[in-house]
Formats: sequence, C-alpha cells, structure tokens
Amino acid sequence: MVRQNGVMQVTSEREVMTWEMFGQASRDLAQMVADDGYEPDMILSIARGGLLIGGALGYALSVKNVYTMNVEFYTGVDERLEVPRILPPAPDFVDVSDARILIADDVADTGHTLRSVLDFCAGKVAEVRSAVLYEKSHSVVQCQYVWKLTDQWINFPWSDKDPVARRDWAVRDA
Repeated sequence: MVRQNGVMQVTSEREVMTWEMFGQASRDLAQMVADDGYEPDMILSIARGGLLIGGALGYALSVKNVYTMNVEFYTGVDERLEVPRILPPAPDFVDVSDARILIADDVADTGHTLRSVLDFCAGKVAEVRSAVLYEKSHSVVQCQYVWKLTDQWINFPWSDKDPVARRDWAVRDA
C-alpha cells in the first residue's frame, strides 16, 4: 500500500505467503509467545483468517482450548464495512475471569477488527494478548507478537485463489 493524497491505496506489489512460509511463521510466532513466558489458557481465533494460525498456535503452545469469533469487516481488497461487526455466536466467557487469552489473527491491517475483539474481552478475563502473522504500520492495535511487519496487501495461501463455490457475496481476498 502507498499513501496518495492522504489516502492509502493498494499497489500491485504484494506480500506473498506460501504454505511452507505459514508453517515456519506459525512456529516462529509460537516461539515468541513461549520465549516471553506467556502461557495462555485459551486461544481465540478471529474467523476466517485467524482460524489456521489459531489452530497452529494451539498445537505449538499445547493449548487445547481454542475458540472462534467471527467478525465481519472486509468486503473486498481494501474495501470494508464502516465498523467491524461481531457475528453470532459470540464466545460465552462464563467462569473464565482468571483466564489468559491469546487472540490470533492473520493480519492487523487497520486493527479495527482486533480492537473490537479486545474490547469484547475487556473486563471478562484476567489478561488478553494478541498474535498475528502480519502487522501494518497504520494498525490502531500494536500486537504483542508479530511475525512480520508489512504495508503491502498480503496473498495468503488460503485466500489467493478465487472461491470454488460461487456466491453473490464471495470475493477473492475477503
């Protein structure tokens, strides 16, 4: 992405992540968490992009409590709703006031999706930290664990091809 006339614009240059890179990146990210001494009781994956990294972190950090939260924000390449929307069902945080949660997502782009999940968790659990594969410089959230910084649009191996199922709302990269 580049800034033109005060507006961030998607460029043709992209950060490309392969499946092999994802395997290494997920291990590196888990190692950062472990080296920091943080021992999450639960991993909360933000669907859809955070599902795979959440599962990989769960295995690498020996955390079996892996949950999913679906937040709708992106509608296309650099196109999004006005604000993120948490979709039902939202996690029920009963009896977890002492829990340490690690929020997992693929990218902190604007950071608004992560911010909405952090706000959702606030006051319900003991501690919340976030881990992402990529973080962009303009993100409103600075994650504790980041594999790589970039301001380019990212082609992830799970979303770089057109969907197999054709739906009116389905677009590549969103």
